[in-house]
Amino acid sequence: MASAPSKLYADDVSLVVVLLDTNPFFWSSSSLSFSQFLSHVLAFLNAILTLNQLNQVVVIATGYNSCDYVFDSSSDLNRSFENGRMPVMCSSLLQKLEEFLIKDEQLSKEEPEGKIKSSLFSGSLSMALCYIQRVFRSGALHPHPRILCLQGSPDGPEQYVAIMNAIFSAQRSSVPIDSCYLGSQNSAFLQQASYITAGVHHKPQNLDGLFQYLMTIFATDLHSRSFIHLPKPVGVDFRASCFCHKNTIDMGYICSVCLSIFCKHHKKCSTCGSVFGQAQSEAASASDKKRKTPET
Repeated sequence: MASAPSKLYADDVSLVVVLLDTNPFFWSSSSLSFSQFLSHVLAFLNAILTLNQLNQVVVIATGYNSCDYVFDSSSDLNRSFENGRMPVMCSSLLQKLEEFLIKDEQLSKEEPEGKIKSSLFSGSLSMALCYIQRVFRSGALHPHPRILCLQGSPDGPEQYVAIMNAIFSAQRSSVPIDSCYLGSQNSAFLQQASYITAGVHHKPQNLDGLFQYLMTIFATDLHSRSFIHLPKPVGVDFRASCFCHKNTIDMGYICSVCLSIFCKHHKKCSTCGSVFGQAQSEAASASDKKRKTPET
């Protein structure tokens, strides 16, 4: 999809689309409870909106089976206050998040056993890019967009193609994808997303200080990043997932027509239908036939 012409505000105005991992399978085994995680995130979102009155924040909940918008600061209702104390942002976000969790839990009961307990990261990333494209095409000016992924669930190999398509779309639109991984092992998908789109990837060592990581690393606007030393990518995992078994592989077979990846040799590409090694097969068949024919 072609990018819309960019008409930006001042260099320090940001549009931050936060992808919030709500996967119950991850949070039930995490050292940081989901309520504590939300307290860190809410404080971070409030800080982003306080840094500049033109800043905009959008939150997309990423569940096990679905994803949905749960907060958009561009709404006038979200900028008002309730009883002069707590912003409606907090109550509105928590209410919509609770409704989303109930709906996602109901969908989880219908899933077959044995499936990897990953979140629908490809769906939320696509929704974030669609929202940003809509902002690009509406209004005379818009803030500098970026995406922040707060994920703890393991990567879902079956989402590899959709995620890579979204990453390349973000790269073409010059939208950095920042990623903060909260799980025990690092995420290859998030590492590649941040590396390809010139974003920042970080895996906090101490989750109790998550708010400090968010403020010192991910609250920085794009203009300020040009003269601030942020964490650099180290040891990015560029491994891909095969299209046949959805496994992460180091070496494999690539279709020269559609670039599909397979862990084992196939006679025919399951994606585009191209025949693999047709010339070599015919040559081998002719050689065998000649070898079996007796000489006269």
